[in-house]
Amino acid sequence: MEMTEQRSFVDRLIGAARLDGSVYEEVEHDRDATAQAAMVVVAGAIAAGLAGLGANGVTGLVLGVVLGLVSWAVYASLTYFIGTRLLAGAQTSADWGELARTLGFASAPRILLVIGVVSVVSGLVTAIVGIWLLVTTVVAVRAALDIGTGRAIAVALIGWIAQGIILTIAFGLAGA
Repeated sequence: MEMTEQRSFVDRLIGAARLDGSVYEEVEHDRDATAQAAMVVVAGAIAAGLAGLGANGVTGLVLGVVLGLVSWAVYASLTYFIGTRLLAGAQTSADWGELARTLGFASAPRILLVIGVVSVVSGLVTAIVGIWLLVTTVVAVRAALDIGTGRAIAVALIGWIAQGIILTIAFGLAGA
C-alpha cells in the first residue's frame, strides 16, 4: 500500500473549495479529520453569523454555530441513508463518518460569507456561495459514496429537500 503525505488543514480547506476530488478522498479515509471537518462547519457558521451580526446580534451568531453543527449532522445522516440505502450504486461503500467528513469540508466556501458584512455585496456573495456549496456538496457525496455525478446530484438534492422539511417542522414545533 502506497503511503502519501497528508495535506495540512489549510491545504485541505482550499482544495475542498477548489473541488479537488483527491482532497475529498483523503478526508473520507482520514478518521482523524472529523474534528477538522467540524472546524470548517463552525468557521462557516461564524462567517455567516458575523455577516448577519447587525440583524441578528450575538445570539444569532451563537445559534448559527449550533444550528450549523446540527444541520451538518442531520444532512450527513439523511444523505448517508439516501446514498447507501435508496440510491446506492454498485460500488457504494461508506460509513456515516466518511460522509460527514467530506460534507464538512464541502462547506468551506461558507467561510466567504463573512464578506457579506459589506451589505452592498451581501446578496451577491450569498448567491455565489450558495451555488458553490451545491457543487462542493455533490463532489463530497460522489467521493464518499463512490457513485457517479448524476446519482450524487440526486442524493444531495433529495437530502437537501428532506433536511429543509425536517428543519421547517422542527422550527415550527419550537415556535409553537
